[in-house]
Amino acid sequence: MKNFNNIKVLAFDVFGTIVDWHSSIVKELNNMRLSVDANQFALDWRAGYRPVMDKVISGEGHWSSIDDIHRLILDDLLIKYNIFYLSEEQKIHLNLVWHRLNPWNDTVEGLNKLKDKFIICTLSNGNIRLLVDMAKFSNLPWDYIFSAENFHAYKPSPKTYLGVAELLNVYPNQVLMVAAHHSDLVGARSCGLMTAYIERPLEFGISVQKDVSPRTDNDFHALDLLDLFDKLRN
Repeated sequence: MKNFNNIKVLAFDVFGTIVDWHSSIVKELNNMRLSVDANQFALDWRAGYRPVMDKVISGEGHWSSIDDIHRLILDDLLIKYNIFYLSEEQKIHLNLVWHRLNPWNDTVEGLNKLKDKFIICTLSNGNIRLLVDMAKFSNLPWDYIFSAENFHAYKPSPKTYLGVAELLNVYPNQVLMVAAHHSDLVGARSCGLMTAYIERPLEFGISVQKDVSPRTDNDFHALDLLDLFDKLRN
């Protein structure tokens, strides 16, 4: 039988769970006055990074930071969308938009409330500098930042989930993985972690309908971080 009172650490996915990457990127593209469908460009940029990481996981590719992966995808998208007029400085600035993503409305308050009772940390495929910059930009009060870069392994590698437990000196079942993506939670459960699903129905914008219905395999299902706080408090 699971002991919910045994939870010591909350490990959070970041992109989509903590920050609203889609609207942040759309806003940046519009501010730059690029003649593109900003919604589709943002979706294409996000969709491109998983295939690259899967090649690394399978051994076909070499380890790369998410910053480097984002830049590779961006360069391809600029060609696809016939954008040939950006300077290198503009390309670098645009690529670093992933460091400047805005949090969901409940994020900062929810994290601060959860931090009072638990150790809160990231567990993200984002690289360390990206996550540090994002935390400073959005006032995210992490106790610690764990990145795939710490383990040279991307989620859902067991090295990531078990690495958090090991480095924080807790058992895997004392870690609650919090994410808006069921695939992430499946990986966490396979390593003995507890799991909480956060609904983010607008993660991909209004043009994409995201299924946020509950799944019985998860230990918690919450509307947002404030709802998760209430569930963990009860």
